[in-house]
Amino acid sequence: MRFPLPLLVVVLGVPVWAAEPAHARRAMVVTREPHATEIGLQVLQSGGNAIDAAVAVGFALAVTHPPAGNLGGGGFLLARFADGKTTFLDFRERAPQSATRDMYLDAAGIPTDASIVGYRAAGVPGTVRGLEYASRKYGRKPWAELVVPAERLAANGFPVSYGLAASLREHYRLLSRFPESKRIFLRGGRYFEGGEMLVQRELAETLGRIGRLGAKDFYEGETARRLAEDMARHGGLITQADLEAYSVAERQPLTGSHRGYSIITAPPPSSGGVGILQMLGVLEGSGFEKSGAGSAASLHIMAEAMRRYFADRAQFLGDPDFVSVPVKRLLDPRYLTSIRRSIDPNHATPSDAIRPGDGLPAESSETTHYSIVDSEGNVVAVTYTLNGGYGSGVTATGLGFLLNNEMDDFAARPGSPNAYGLVQGEANAIQPRKRPLSSMTPTIVLRNGSFYLVAGTPGGPTIINTVLQVLVNVLDFGMNVQDAVNQPRIHHQWKPDELRMERGFSPDTISLLEARGHHIRIVEKMGEVAAILADGGWLHGAADPRTEGTAQGY
Repeated sequence: MRFPLPLLVVVLGVPVWAAEPAHARRAMVVTREPHATEIGLQVLQSGGNAIDAAVAVGFALAVTHPPAGNLGGGGFLLARFADGKTTFLDFRERAPQSATRDMYLDAAGIPTDASIVGYRAAGVPGTVRGLEYASRKYGRKPWAELVVPAERLAANGFPVSYGLAASLREHYRLLSRFPESKRIFLRGGRYFEGGEMLVQRELAETLGRIGRLGAKDFYEGETARRLAEDMARHGGLITQADLEAYSVAERQPLTGSHRGYSIITAPPPSSGGVGILQMLGVLEGSGFEKSGAGSAASLHIMAEAMRRYFADRAQFLGDPDFVSVPVKRLLDPRYLTSIRRSIDPNHATPSDAIRPGDGLPAESSETTHYSIVDSEGNVVAVTYTLNGGYGSGVTATGLGFLLNNEMDDFAARPGSPNAYGLVQGEANAIQPRKRPLSSMTPTIVLRNGSFYLVAGTPGGPTIINTVLQVLVNVLDFGMNVQDAVNQPRIHHQWKPDELRMERGFSPDTISLLEARGHHIRIVEKMGEVAAILADGGWLHGAADPRTEGTAQGY
């Protein structure tokens, strides 16, 4: 349901029509693909809870959104239940047992593309076990009932959207390198056109086994055996023993506050939650909001907070099961104050002048996100991924699903940039069974102890800053949730020393930022947010107009 007319508002003195979110009284599902949204809504309407819907959506996206939806990847699930309890499920991929620190360096010590393309790029997938863990512990619907809609979509096919057809064409060079990927997604060399049917029979068979036998099939049964054999034939690292040993980690979410709102977000091995809480802490008290959303002054302060956090990220963040991550110190109010004071409101600080942890107190891609709120008040945010678009490019032979290239999220050579240009440190070096550092940042906001906002996005390292800006747009600038999602975005990640800006900012704003010393790079888009806000007895769902996503509720 939608209100019939848009609202006229004023932004920076200019009248504009405000975008309206979808509205519903009881429940809401927001995903980046219409079939997945519809399946999630049907699960809720038939008596399932938000966890049930999240599981069904996860499997549906594995069929309809092959750039990122997956069986062969991993991710995070953040939940806040109606009784106030929270949890964070970490089903991130893990390095195979045979992985070594320097496995992606050539004889000269230079990183190769083996962490990005092909069988050796894949970490041990976690999605299937993660979704089953969530279903068994927190869901109520029978497992098979949640997998069947995806199995049917794969077996019967679905019409390829204009966006998916364009994406497949864009990734032709990667997918054509691997026979199964070329056969399924490129029809042997003939591009899909919008409206044509994509049928994935092998994927349907794999989903059928998972539906009947559970995750045991994927990690111990026929699917595990066939995947391990395919790996062995092509020089991959994942063995059946790696699959059998995979486990989900259930962790405590990170919590913090901003302007009286409570923030619940992702803990390590996500670097996102720490980043969100650090940057919000730096921004609060800076007065950045006084200049207004989209102003050069406010964007400058945000960019400087981003720059400083990503320097810390490179130095300190990694898998908490392997390294000690100084979360409390990175969020210590004294440290946040020192960061805030280091920001010159009129001049950009060169990234080479930023030292990670300066003032730190002593010890005392391609991804997708969906958000769901059910009629009982349970809230679930899921971000999961293959890492790059279509992952490693490999479709497992006879199994129908793409494999991740998540090993590139490790630091192949600490101090050198990865595929995203992101510099990472020793804490994220490759080790057997270690989980690579992630930027995925599912986040929930409470107001007066009740659910207020849930948001998340894909986008590699831009994820953290995209979620930050959606929160700031709502909490600091008072936007409705759809406007908060629609607003053009910026991104700074310390190295390289550049401020990326989406198209949509005025030339005057860009000139003012350049005058402050920022090196500007204009990009087409950043992120694909799925957000839901609760206010006045209504749920307001915002799908990102940068995608073909939808928000539906009842």
